[in-house]
Amino acid sequence: MTAGTLQVSPAWLGLREAADAAARAPELVDQVAACLPSGGRALIHDLGCGTGSMGRWLAPRLNGTQHWILSDRDADLLSRAANSVPGAAADGAPVTLETQQRDVTQLQPADLADASLVTASALLDLVTAEELERLVVTCAGAGCPALLTISVTGSVELTPADHLDGHIADAFNAHQRRTTEGRRLLGPDAVGAAAAAFSHRGYDVLVRSSPWRLGPAQAALTAEWLVGWVIAACQQRPELAGAAAAYARRRLTEARAGRLGVTVHHDDLLALPR
Repeated sequence: MTAGTLQVSPAWLGLREAADAAARAPELVDQVAACLPSGGRALIHDLGCGTGSMGRWLAPRLNGTQHWILSDRDADLLSRAANSVPGAAADGAPVTLETQQRDVTQLQPADLADASLVTASALLDLVTAEELERLVVTCAGAGCPALLTISVTGSVELTPADHLDGHIADAFNAHQRRTTEGRRLLGPDAVGAAAAAFSHRGYDVLVRSSPWRLGPAQAALTAEWLVGWVIAACQQRPELAGAAAAYARRRLTEARAGRLGVTVHHDDLLALPR
């Protein structure tokens, strides 16, 4: 997470990459493919790229020569992304990349000149309304489509249920919408705001569900997600701390024993210029 001053570790990004890949809505890829130039080179911008997982997922699903420009504020993440080229396109065409260290919330239309596609993963819910507006205006100015995936919706389901689930979820969602260093994050409101902003500028918008479905095979990710979920909830509502500590212990025991199922709901959004 690299919008503004938010950061996340490469270890966390590595842990969640397979879950993100399994969650993304594959039916949007066909719509993306139809927008790319036929017989030419597609120029694809990946905003807030982290270690480059979006390119590793999408590039092999698209035909044709592709050049990816990966942008992030974190130099360490960019270094890792640069050393992990996605490989060939679906039809064997070459895929190349370059990296740019920059604040992706400050892009201007000229920065996306000649872009065939803009992508981002797990970024929308970390921006403010003003930053989202700037991103939409930038995409519209460049006349390019945007595929923005894995944005939280605020809905989480845990099995078996616990009486504190709803309280932790509400506090976490409030934390996602918090104001930090003068920036009020959109959190679970991001997809709706993005859909409205793109529609206002003459885009057709498709939204598809992209949930994480975590079971025994994802126990390590479940445990890591759970700890972060509870910590964020308690940061927002410190009065939960006592009960949340016991709650976290119960849930971690269940996760490590393979008895906890978690569905974390996200949405993928594709905005297509008319």
